[in-house]
Amino acid sequence: MSLQSQVALGILVPFIGTTLGASMVVFLRGGMKDWVRKVLMGFASGVMIAASVWSLLLPAIDKAEELGNIPWLPAALGFLAGMGFLLLLDTLIPHIHQDSDEPEGLPSHARKNTMLLLAVTLHNIPEGMAVGVVFAALLAGNSSVTFTGAMALSLGIAIQNFPEGAIVSMPLRTGKTGKWKAFAMGTLSGAVEPLAAFFTVLLTAWVVPILPFLLAFAAGAMIYVVVEELIPELQEGTHSNVGVIGVALGFTVMMVLDVALG
Repeated sequence: MSLQSQVALGILVPFIGTTLGASMVVFLRGGMKDWVRKVLMGFASGVMIAASVWSLLLPAIDKAEELGNIPWLPAALGFLAGMGFLLLLDTLIPHIHQDSDEPEGLPSHARKNTMLLLAVTLHNIPEGMAVGVVFAALLAGNSSVTFTGAMALSLGIAIQNFPEGAIVSMPLRTGKTGKWKAFAMGTLSGAVEPLAAFFTVLLTAWVVPILPFLLAFAAGAMIYVVVEELIPELQEGTHSNVGVIGVALGFTVMMVLDVALG
């Protein structure tokens, strides 16, 4: 298999995770228990935090040093820019979060299900960018990124996309929305990831000089999602520590994947 084919496969792996997770609406009856949802969301948070550090920020610092730049400067600027970019999207795009009736973003008359999908789609963008920029670095011959390391990030995001796909699709199943339509909508919410990744890879020729910035940008965007959405939702409802356990498990799994395969 050529390197280009391997990259294409790696980019699609997270989308496969979302699709498999969304399929749970077809096989499971009833809604998801609150403690299960919190464990899964915590796991997703842990994966994203670890991926931001080991797969994005540390390689950004290494690459900046390799290019003869101040090692911490592109990482710091990129991280803040990524946070700011997601903050801007969050402010402009109309969306609504799970277990909330208060829309965010610009005023819109869209239906609640549509706005729920927009919320998930919005927060899938940085994950697609993260996978894309790592594989772009691989194609560009960046010595700090290996194929196994890039696949570790892709696999880690796919693992956290599985519960995310289930969390999205299962609440959409109502009297008016059947299980197959809910499955399709849940799958659609993850389609932005491979699109964002492919777009980033297409820019490979222009990526190399600003690669440290882009790696840190993706990290900042992912951390924004964790801090702005996932962590607050872990605190909703009856207090429990299951979300913290999920974070610990997710962080450990992603750290092991990146170090062992990288």
